[in-house]
Amino acid sequence: MPVTRDPLTEVADDVFQLRLPLPFALNHVNVYLLRGEEGWAVVDCGIHYAAGEAAWREALARLGLGFGDIRQIVLTHAHPDHYGMAGWLQARIMEETGELIPVQLSEREAQFVEVVWVGEYQQAAFQRYIEQTGVPDEQARIVADSMGHTRRMTRPLAERLTHIAADSVIKLGGRHFRAIHAPGHADGQLLFYDEADRLLLSGDHVLMKITPNIGVWQHSDPDPLGRFLASLRALAGLDVRLALPGHRRLIEDWRGRLDELLVHHEARLGHTLDALAKGATTVYEVSLHVFESERFTAHEWRFAVAETLAHLERLRLMGQAQCEGDRWRLA
Repeated sequence: MPVTRDPLTEVADDVFQLRLPLPFALNHVNVYLLRGEEGWAVVDCGIHYAAGEAAWREALARLGLGFGDIRQIVLTHAHPDHYGMAGWLQARIMEETGELIPVQLSEREAQFVEVVWVGEYQQAAFQRYIEQTGVPDEQARIVADSMGHTRRMTRPLAERLTHIAADSVIKLGGRHFRAIHAPGHADGQLLFYDEADRLLLSGDHVLMKITPNIGVWQHSDPDPLGRFLASLRALAGLDVRLALPGHRRLIEDWRGRLDELLVHHEARLGHTLDALAKGATTVYEVSLHVFESERFTAHEWRFAVAETLAHLERLRLMGQAQCEGDRWRLA
């Protein structure tokens, strides 16, 4: 029989990891609950659907908690699997306490929330963005439809956002963490480092087994892959005994994993160049060479083309590729 992993585990003193289900191929997200004398802090929230609600209720019951025991909601970044249940948690806490607890995140990620989740969904514009990568029209429509479905799983929207500045110190539970800006996967992503325990909440910036999606989107800051690789190199100087990621298992060899991610993206840049050398001219055509995409869902296709575009942009900035309109070639 398969081994069932406990979704709720204590991973450091008074720090609990909760594996919440996701309705995607990547089928879980790790969120963290930190115990303190004044209450509990939550870092990241999951995506809002029935299975996520049930998982939250079961976890709090096992810990002997009510929603009112949560005194902080903090986000590493505002992608839907991290932000999606923030408003729902706020509402449950308010039901028990009468108090609206703010959602704390970086200013850049708060801007992302306003544009992507709060603002009216511009499906036609998003579909045009997908079509410009060379994705066939009908497939582009399906991808755009899937984005609309994802937006619905961020409701109810969080009602109050407050900002965490990079390099500031924030108390979470009974610990003090320094906020570290780590762009690439998300422009304003923050990691949280407890220097006293050499413990890092690494969000989606550094993951085991998989690399975070590094994509160019409609509202992305320039060159996300370049900024991601620079951030990995800078983080190599951080003394980390244990990193707590947003997906997959804990990271015990911090510098080793950073090296693996750098090697991975160097290889992917090489594969992208190979695709251009073989005659691929659109982002979509390049992605067919780079990814094993035969079974991709619409949700996965939008990440594949965005990541391919990020690698092409990096090559362009390195002087190894050129772009005219929506056509790419070797420099």
